[in-house]
Amino acid sequence: MALGSLLSKLAGGGAAPTIEHDDFCRVVADKSCAIVDVREPHEYGAGHVPGAKNMPLSSFDPTKLPKGDVVLICQAGGRSAKALAQAQGAGRKDLRHYAPGTGGWRARGGPVE
Repeated sequence: MALGSLLSKLAGGGAAPTIEHDDFCRVVADKSCAIVDVREPHEYGAGHVPGAKNMPLSSFDPTKLPKGDVVLICQAGGRSAKALAQAQGAGRKDLRHYAPGTGGWRARGGPVE
């Protein structure tokens, strides 16, 4: 399922828009959207989801996000939710965050680089 379809499917709720684990696995595998890791560089350097770009929350600028569909990730979901709120405040609507974070990704056997 393309992220655009997921966005349509998940739109409308009051909660922060998230992407479920199985859908995130597909996005990582098929590289169908950008993945942005908002952890600090030393955390990112210790292991991140394959293909993720580092944009630390401490210096996060939503205008510098890649164009198109984006999934935000951090360690456990808190910082990616904050980055999501900032980006939505800047007018972005094509974003989701992976709430389990890198910790949840690793716990479920997800590869890191």
